[in-house]
Amino acid sequence: MEIQKSYNFSDITYKGLKKIIDINQVRNQEIFEEWFGFEHEINKLDEEYLIKLIKANRYNISYYDEYQLLVQFISPLLYKVYFYTNKFREWHQQEIEGVLNGHKISGKLDFMVASGLEEPEIPYFFIQEFKKSVPIPKHPKGQILAQMAVAIENNKTKKIKGAFNIGQIWNFVILEKIAEGKYQYYESKSFDCLDLDHLKQIYINLQAVKHKYCK
Repeated sequence: MEIQKSYNFSDITYKGLKKIIDINQVRNQEIFEEWFGFEHEINKLDEEYLIKLIKANRYNISYYDEYQLLVQFISPLLYKVYFYTNKFREWHQQEIEGVLNGHKISGKLDFMVASGLEEPEIPYFFIQEFKKSVPIPKHPKGQILAQMAVAIENNKTKKIKGAFNIGQIWNFVILEKIAEGKYQYYESKSFDCLDLDHLKQIYINLQAVKHKYCK
């Protein structure tokens, strides 16, 4: 296939992605019920860890830049989930590339869970974009959907999961390929990671990725 144009993930907005592929949102959140209904016990030590994470970041998270948000909040949370087994692990700032409808798209990912131990093989889950909440320089949804679409094409699969966050607000997403060059995505309700009940659900959702969907 002849390459028409090349893009970097960091340059792609949702509006720009719609010019590359046929993608639309399904305005229904029932698809998340199985994912979010995963049964995982949060014991006393886990709860204390999450409470400390909230207390340490409550008054500063809205001012964090991407690096601070990653180091101060997201990495400690992901470490607690611990996306490491003998089959898969987490990857930061990993380069991937692919072709969508004749357009080459490449760049570094913020975070990915994928099979492989020395180099990534099959991606299972993405998190994007670690942006500070005020001001919002660019919404991360276009970038993560582009990454997920590339993963679907490279893996020759039909569905993949991810999440994006803007400051303290998290949303989970599911992308499906429904025909050649045609996709649909679902976006969950928002979770405020500084609210303990919401943070517990974020933690359970991530545990579900580790235990149910990384196969």
